[in-house]
Amino acid sequence: MVQKSRSHSLFVAAKKHMPGGVSSPVRAFGAVGGEPLFLAKAKGAYIWDVDDNRYIDYVGSWGPAILGHTRDEVVEAIIEAARDGLSFGAPTEAETKLAQEISKAMPQLEKVRFVSSGTEACMSAIRLARAFTSRDKILKFEGNYHGHADSLLAKAGSGLATFGIPTSPGVTKACAKDTLTVPYNKLEAVKEIFEKNPEEIAAVIVEPLAGNCGFVRPVPGFLKGLKALCKQYGALLIVDEVMTGFRVAHGGMQSVESVEGDLTTLGKVIGGGMPLAAYGGRQDIMDRIAPLGDVYQAGTLSGNPLATACGLKTLEILSKPGVYKQLGNLTHKLVNGLIELGKQCSIPIVADSEGGMFGMFFADEPVTDFAGAQASNTGLFAHYFQKMLQKGIYLAPSAYEAGFVSTAHTDKDIEQTLHAAKESLEEIKQENLHLSNK
Repeated sequence: MVQKSRSHSLFVAAKKHMPGGVSSPVRAFGAVGGEPLFLAKAKGAYIWDVDDNRYIDYVGSWGPAILGHTRDEVVEAIIEAARDGLSFGAPTEAETKLAQEISKAMPQLEKVRFVSSGTEACMSAIRLARAFTSRDKILKFEGNYHGHADSLLAKAGSGLATFGIPTSPGVTKACAKDTLTVPYNKLEAVKEIFEKNPEEIAAVIVEPLAGNCGFVRPVPGFLKGLKALCKQYGALLIVDEVMTGFRVAHGGMQSVESVEGDLTTLGKVIGGGMPLAAYGGRQDIMDRIAPLGDVYQAGTLSGNPLATACGLKTLEILSKPGVYKQLGNLTHKLVNGLIELGKQCSIPIVADSEGGMFGMFFADEPVTDFAGAQASNTGLFAHYFQKMLQKGIYLAPSAYEAGFVSTAHTDKDIEQTLHAAKESLEEIKQENLHLSNK
């Protein structure tokens, strides 16, 4: 049985000094009940909390830990960089090398600008799109989360979905009116919006595989349809690959779907676990960024030597032959096992994966949009989460978050996870917890 006495006392102390006791809302476990774990260390596919309980980790720092935690080569690269300086606030060779590696994997990113977070990347890409098109409005999709910049919080996913907040207080009506929202995967709805606003939409921003309302795959033709509509109406397509970039494939989800955005945002994996993100795209668009152009964006710690060293070593390892095939096979094994267990226990489960990213819903039908995710049995997920946690399996504490497998996970880890899932589902069945969505 998992013991959490130190986590409890630390959470009590944290709530006295930080809002909710956390630095990011979903970490508080509000959607799944109980109290959060306070983590002490991590290695490979495992994490340990302050009470020395070990867990198989499927959060992976919310995606970046694609190689597992504290891989030796990556840690050594960070240490070597740190010996020469933590931050200069000046250009470094490593920035150029990392930009080259990103552009090599994603040729549509002809130029790249580094920032420190996915929120910064998306916020900056939108400002650039507005300047380039001389238009004000942005079209986004319900349940897609692109960071917490004001114009992007309308009907967003991730933490906002978890807590049932459609928009955030503090966002002005003037700002919100320039954000148009439509359901994910509904191309006809996008066409209607463009017809009503033919010369007002600067950009469409989209998660090419929605991971902030669970795991929702784009239906065939959706992304290519968006690109065609943007071209037809003179808008830019911003593909938010903060989560999927280098996670689902070496060229991101755009390579899987054979579509290219005008602008792309990246984060998580490109920093290997350090604070690093980027936005990039066509040269004619990116050259509007200062100092070449008139669109201002800056950051003291952008492209700092520790983050770039970590990112470079991570991408170097990921470029080796067979890495993504092995990762995809392992994740597929987990997902297929979960689906089969659902059938055995007569508890409806839909699950899917791409590369090292996966998701599952307690639902009768495939989930194709945010409404479908909301209709899933989130109450059942909370019970499932707690039972899995007690068995040493660490999942994201929300039904609206994707999960992540790393190259450090093994077949034995997957088998142990599926055994814990079987026990958890059987207990849920025996206790009739699957009959309620509370």
